[in-house]
Amino acid sequence: MTFSSAGAATANAIAAITGSTVIADGKTALPRLFASGTPIIGVCAAGILIRLLADLISDKHDEPPVLAVSADGTHIVPLLGGHHGANQLARHLASALGGTAALTTASDARFSRGLDEPPEGYVIADPLAAKSAMISVLEGEAITLTGDAPWLAAAGYPVSQSGTVAITITEKNGGAGLVIHPKILIAGVGCERGTDPSELIGLIEKTLATAGLTPLSLAAIASIDLKADEAALHTAATHFGVPLRVFSAADLNAESDRLVTPSAIVAAETGTPGVSEAAALKAGVLLVPKQKSKRATCAIGKAPSPITVEQFGRAPGQLHIVGIGPGEAISRTASAVSALDAASDWVGYGLYLDLIADLHDHQHQHRFPLGDEEPRVRHALELAATGKIVALVCSGDAQIYAMAALVYELLDVTGARALSDAACRVGVASHPGISALQSASATAGALLGHDFCAISLSDLLTPREDIIKRLHAAAEGDFVTAFYNPRSKRRTDLIELAKAIYLDHRPSDTPVVIGTSVGRPEENVRVTTLGTFDPSEVDMLTIVLFGASTSRALKRGNGQTYAYTPRGYERKSQS
Repeated sequence: MTFSSAGAATANAIAAITGSTVIADGKTALPRLFASGTPIIGVCAAGILIRLLADLISDKHDEPPVLAVSADGTHIVPLLGGHHGANQLARHLASALGGTAALTTASDARFSRGLDEPPEGYVIADPLAAKSAMISVLEGEAITLTGDAPWLAAAGYPVSQSGTVAITITEKNGGAGLVIHPKILIAGVGCERGTDPSELIGLIEKTLATAGLTPLSLAAIASIDLKADEAALHTAATHFGVPLRVFSAADLNAESDRLVTPSAIVAAETGTPGVSEAAALKAGVLLVPKQKSKRATCAIGKAPSPITVEQFGRAPGQLHIVGIGPGEAISRTASAVSALDAASDWVGYGLYLDLIADLHDHQHQHRFPLGDEEPRVRHALELAATGKIVALVCSGDAQIYAMAALVYELLDVTGARALSDAACRVGVASHPGISALQSASATAGALLGHDFCAISLSDLLTPREDIIKRLHAAAEGDFVTAFYNPRSKRRTDLIELAKAIYLDHRPSDTPVVIGTSVGRPEENVRVTTLGTFDPSEVDMLTIVLFGASTSRALKRGNGQTYAYTPRGYERKSQS
């Protein structure tokens, strides 16, 4: 990110080098990115970054890399996360930009990486042991190495058979000196539908322990894609802090000749004679053959070097149904923002994607026109089925006249409208947003203070006779009523009919709230009465709220009129 036009060229160059995105004004985005663990490169004075992040800095073991780069790119200074990638990134940028990396940590002054900063795919068993070993090496002692770690010599460390600083690279429990575990193990698993997660976790732990293997060397849990939505697999992956990866039956069947315990029953059910062993074998060799519990199986595979998980099978896929609120950034929930940040792809109506443009970073956008609701949702689900993390973007709350219900409808249908089997197995999470009825009521007072309902006046999906029946029921029930889609160019009479029906059941001075473009720069929220309400002044960008017979209007000293609906506290105070 850059905070001035002077650093724009350098920021663009860094973005090209690192494959990142330039954020022109990071003052609001910076704390959010830091909290989410996103590496930050500021083309600005170091002091700007320090002041903006000061309140968030706490544990050095959890902070992401933060670097300050001079506007001309000649000086690159790692400020935070030096041994979490900042020093390495500084060296890389200095080489690419022709600048100088100002490294201040003692280890990085002599070596290209610290002992507490092993390459990706390696995990330190005890961070305190790394600190002790680093001190000894800085004092001139050499390393004696057990296991394979060519990156130590490449980083400039003295490695000798007579060294006094012991470092052990192993996938097993224990080891001399500083123990570093390579992520070379795959737990291939299978289970019956509905297996208790604790059973599967216990089986994996027992299988590893019996073989003397450490869970820290697990790179992933792997299974067949038919189990992509199995809760036990997801819970186990979370428990061990590794991703879940899945393979098709054809992929697993390619390992059938190497299976130790093939099963004709499993082949008949899944299309491959083995799930756990075949999934484990995708790592390289089978280290531990299939072990069984009552309802689950586990096998352990070993790769010759740390596994790049992104290239191992595929992710199960995840769809986030995101309600972005009425439009303004301040109205988005933290859950929605987090889901949008995590997604690799955004799917939505173009206008809705424009409303969250300030959050756009690496995500690929899939824009659909208004009216293509089913193709939009179908595309999102099928895209997630390829292993992507997809955000289906909805305005307001996704549950209220938006796409959430259609997601579950498509997951449920059979026949010609049916999704692919893989799409039916993606994970689905819904992130509520602030709806237009909430926002309009809040701006105008508290009209939704008592019982209320919502009715869409669009007859594209709901038969006209059903809408009229609901209008009568809500009016007779004396509900405060929020009207979505009140009037279109083609359909103008239903909102007029609603006014007439409601006037039969409540006084003409009943408060009415009209909200146009709620949550957007052109927002206009006003209070009128049911008798004076003019249906012709509303459109599809308007939400209309009719009060109940008990609703009241209040003009305050600022000249503004507000509307609210009492809940009955006056009667309670008199009792």
